[in-house]
Amino acid sequence: MSDKIRKRYERMLDHFHTAAEQRGFTLTPAQRRAAERLAGLAGELGAPRGLFRPRPPRSLYVWGPVGRGKSWLVDTFFDGLPEPRKRRLHFHDFFRRLHDGVSRDGVPYGEQARGSRQSAVDLAVDELLADCRILVFDEFHAHDAGDAMLVARLFRTLLERRITLVTTSNYPPSGLMPDPLHHHLFEPTIALIEERMDVLDVSGPTDFRRGPQPSGGRRFTRGALLAPEDVTALGEPGLAPPRPAEARGVPAHLRELPALAVRGDVVWMGFRELCEGRTSVPDYLALTDRFDTLVLDGVPPLLSCTPDARQRFANLVDVCSDRDVRLFLLGADPLAGLAEDSALMRDLDRTASRLALLRRAGVSP
Repeated sequence: MSDKIRKRYERMLDHFHTAAEQRGFTLTPAQRRAAERLAGLAGELGAPRGLFRPRPPRSLYVWGPVGRGKSWLVDTFFDGLPEPRKRRLHFHDFFRRLHDGVSRDGVPYGEQARGSRQSAVDLAVDELLADCRILVFDEFHAHDAGDAMLVARLFRTLLERRITLVTTSNYPPSGLMPDPLHHHLFEPTIALIEERMDVLDVSGPTDFRRGPQPSGGRRFTRGALLAPEDVTALGEPGLAPPRPAEARGVPAHLRELPALAVRGDVVWMGFRELCEGRTSVPDYLALTDRFDTLVLDGVPPLLSCTPDARQRFANLVDVCSDRDVRLFLLGADPLAGLAEDSALMRDLDRTASRLALLRRAGVSP
């Protein structure tokens, strides 16, 4: 190991320990192993490419249950990385942009554009990443069989382009696309991930999101889960119950959605309109682009919802958490009646962990 690579490794490892101390915790053994591997990657990225180093450093796939510090690890790595050609994107956000680029180019995923050797995915990646050398993806998952081909092509494109990829996921590679009816569609991509990426397991017994949180910080944690009659006790003018005359449409992704009220950077939406209709992640991203606070009224127990509504609700919570939007849920406890060891609760594990960050008051059982 050259002196330059060793120094970058040591600086990054010190950066991890300092960042942990500032937040009042020490790294778990699994987090420490991941930090050491990420510090090693920082060192490798400092080595010049050339005749004797034609390949980029190996990509990393960091996985573990919710609340084990995966996002903190890769965000800390990204913040301390001096490499200028770096990008950090949440998977939802990147996938929306990729969809938009592919749709705009109007070329099927695997087909070449006329007069070009590039597919629509290649062209979209060109536009989104330009000369990016390392890409950090947070919260990678694959549940939608309709998107399986696009995700598969995306991974091949990134790895073929010598872009070093660092991604987090709640699932090991073999657990992606868990639906047994469609899992086989994703098996070639799983094989590619396992062949071309180092897989780091940061599992551990503790969900840190359920413990005490640092003071100040994120807007998301200043949201709440409330019974409708308790919202006025918050004393914020923007959170007073909406009047019928305030109903209006708000632009989302390629559509307009009905809002109960819009007050500056606060938007009130109904659960039925936002989660039971034909909405999708790009709609939630569009709302959080515009509003700092989202109030979701009429939240029922998820046990009574359709699978599609449950997935949309989970996606909405994901987007609000990643975009650091203050989220108020008015109605019943979404997780009421769900047994901890049920298959449905396992599917909602990440959602439950994020809901645990919200204040609770007077929620209906």
